[in-house]
Amino acid sequence: MYLSIATTHQPATDLGFLLNKHPDRLHELALTYGRALIVYPEASEARCEAALLLDVDPIGLVRGKGQSDGLLDQYVNDRPYAASSFLSVALNKAFRTAMNGVSSARQELADSAIPLEAVVTPLPLRGGETLLRQLFEPLGWDVTLAPIPGPQGDPTSRYVRLTLRGTTRLAALLNHLYVLIPVMDDAKHYWVGDEEIDKLLKRGEGWLDAHPARELIVRRYLRHRGVLARAALARLVPETEDEALEPEAQGASEETLEAPIRLNDLRLAAVAEALRTTGASTVADLGCGEGKLLQLLLRERWVTRLIGLDPAARELERAAKRLKLGMLGGPPEGRVTLLHGSLTYRDARWAEADAAALVEVIEHLDPDRLPMVERVVFGAARPRAVVVTTPNADYNALFPSQPAGGFRHRDHRFEWSRAEFAGWAARVCASFNYQVAFSGIGRHDDTHGTPTQMAVFTR
Repeated sequence: MYLSIATTHQPATDLGFLLNKHPDRLHELALTYGRALIVYPEASEARCEAALLLDVDPIGLVRGKGQSDGLLDQYVNDRPYAASSFLSVALNKAFRTAMNGVSSARQELADSAIPLEAVVTPLPLRGGETLLRQLFEPLGWDVTLAPIPGPQGDPTSRYVRLTLRGTTRLAALLNHLYVLIPVMDDAKHYWVGDEEIDKLLKRGEGWLDAHPARELIVRRYLRHRGVLARAALARLVPETEDEALEPEAQGASEETLEAPIRLNDLRLAAVAEALRTTGASTVADLGCGEGKLLQLLLRERWVTRLIGLDPAARELERAAKRLKLGMLGGPPEGRVTLLHGSLTYRDARWAEADAAALVEVIEHLDPDRLPMVERVVFGAARPRAVVVTTPNADYNALFPSQPAGGFRHRDHRFEWSRAEFAGWAARVCASFNYQVAFSGIGRHDDTHGTPTQMAVFTR
């Protein structure tokens, strides 16, 4: 990931004094997740540009040190490359003095508005171009976006090259970027606790309280933790202390949207029945989460062995507790196996399964990762049956709290219509020699179908 800051204020090389980094040197900073390099691609009297390049160790993100867990649970993800909270942390470490508006050599310049240009790439566009402009334009920035094509030139990539131009203090620019990059990414690579409120208020001083999207910024920066968001808003704008935080359009809970029809219970029951009809005895729940489907299948005599796979270690811990593994009253040893792993890699540990289930999993994957999952599940493991469920985007129009074009969960990368799901399934069948049958789960509407769509692949 890459961030550059440039100015044409003359002499432009004074940018080195403001950043406290000499233009003629290569600066390197060690980080817990990699290293940061600071270089000056251009350093003349007319224009000076400083670039912060982040080199993230992708293996270090996953593998813990000693007995601790790694920072992330999947080997294949965009974290080493996409502008995110990793970049904000590096920004703070590299330019903390400048962020505080202090320059021992050029304090008058640090207090002055100067022409600035910043480039951030690749920036995740979680919320779309409209949201990005809502974040930066009220702060006086001229915003330019350049889409970054996906694999094979796929124009649907959700990453952009962001360029900001404006005239303001350097400290203001750095603080805007520090707060709004993780807000745009809608994620943090570390635990968000009370201390994050202090960081937000410090870096948002002088602009966040008057920002028209301040509630959204606070929610996203604090990882949608309602208690923290309310506390932050109460300190930021005291009159909001008693106001309820409205759920963000794309952050609305999928469970909340679907609660009136108990869709998850219906979904799990339908998947269990579909698996039973395949004649399978060993079932793998791929993306098992906290183990609700596994718990349901444990009651079935036709299941002799269950395997749960998930990339999140914490979810597997919850599943083990739910299933009472190794506890009095739990299943016999060997009947249930929980595996920490990713669907994007071949894994012989679950390849013996007769049937596999991917329940509300595929929509959490970036579209360009789906082919890898297809090759692993349908090409390498090749169970006799695969059951896949995913939201039916056609049905979203019937959820009263669902905005047009929005997703049911903020982590969804896509939601398919019935036609799109059928098209994907047809391509899978043609590529891997499977057959498929479709059905719906939940209350049926003559126009929009059912809220969940299910495909049962067999060979």
